[in-house]
Amino acid sequence: MASKTKTTLADSVKQLEKIENQFETLQILNEEGEVVNEAAMPDLSDEQLQELMKRMVYTRILDQRSISLNRQGRLGFYAPTAGQEASQLASQFALEKEDFILPGYRDVPQIIWHGLPLYQAFLFSRGHFHGNQIPEGVNVISPQIIIGAQYIQAAGVALGMKKRGAKSVAITYTGDGGSSQGDFYEGINFAGAYKAPAIFIVQNNRFAISTPVEKQTSAKTIAQKAVAAGIPGIQVDGMDALAVYAAVREARERAVNGEGPTLIETLTYRYGPHTMAGDDPTRYRTADLDNEWEKKDPLVRFRKFLETKGLWNEDMENEVIERAKEEIKDAIKKADEQPKQKVTDLISFMYEEMPNHLEEQYEIYKEKESK
Repeated sequence: MASKTKTTLADSVKQLEKIENQFETLQILNEEGEVVNEAAMPDLSDEQLQELMKRMVYTRILDQRSISLNRQGRLGFYAPTAGQEASQLASQFALEKEDFILPGYRDVPQIIWHGLPLYQAFLFSRGHFHGNQIPEGVNVISPQIIIGAQYIQAAGVALGMKKRGAKSVAITYTGDGGSSQGDFYEGINFAGAYKAPAIFIVQNNRFAISTPVEKQTSAKTIAQKAVAAGIPGIQVDGMDALAVYAAVREARERAVNGEGPTLIETLTYRYGPHTMAGDDPTRYRTADLDNEWEKKDPLVRFRKFLETKGLWNEDMENEVIERAKEEIKDAIKKADEQPKQKVTDLISFMYEEMPNHLEEQYEIYKEKESK
């Protein structure tokens, strides 16, 4: 009896290649600050371009100072941001005040520029409750520590906006490691199903602590994961501020026009450790890789672009640096002046109506604190 020839119902290799080849990296400025994609150039005035550069320079100084403060014991948890300024700040720059940011723990710069006072950001790092008391009218939540959980929250916030008829979006961030979490898939799937006005950003800095992105997923890009959720996905050069701005601005326009969410993967790099809590990147990253990405520095690239247009110079940069140092100094002083956090504060803030077992503990600690 002749054996049957095995047939396949689909050529899975060709199918996958067809999908992957659609996700080319959006770039507007090359490493020399030259425009290589004129058609994608965002409509930004000279003043807006200068403002974005000021924010990037300021945030680089804030990162340097925060690392120093952490080493002095004057800050608590801190995740360095140097290298990711274009991904973080250009995405926030593309938003409107009424938009809502749901950050991960490395995304403190975005919520500062969205309105959170700097001294409160320092208090958040210290674990002080006042750092989480967001001022009225500042549309952010406290940075999420649980990896990827903000994706679920963003889908819910965005759906709420849609039900209220608001012309605003919810934007959230995670890293390449976060894209392996169940919350990531649930968030983009839920938002896609309900066409919620959300923007999901994955800042692919190549390492989730020490795990390289190649071990996170066999997918060629993270952006292509949008296909399964039935939503648009785009991969962007995350060291190119103009490309990030253009991608996020377009995603926002789609969202407020009722066209649903977008997944954006920004290819970026963190120059420092994962956090200041003992991580040593030299154990899992090579000097060659660090050097390769340092040549792509978002500040250097954007600086060259602006200098060519006559919009930036050394004096302007030094002015921003000095302003940043002075404002950081004032903010840390204000944080130092806040009343010390007490156990009774934590207990009293936890519930609107305190349960009996906490009432007992409250009285115990109240007596201890009075001595």
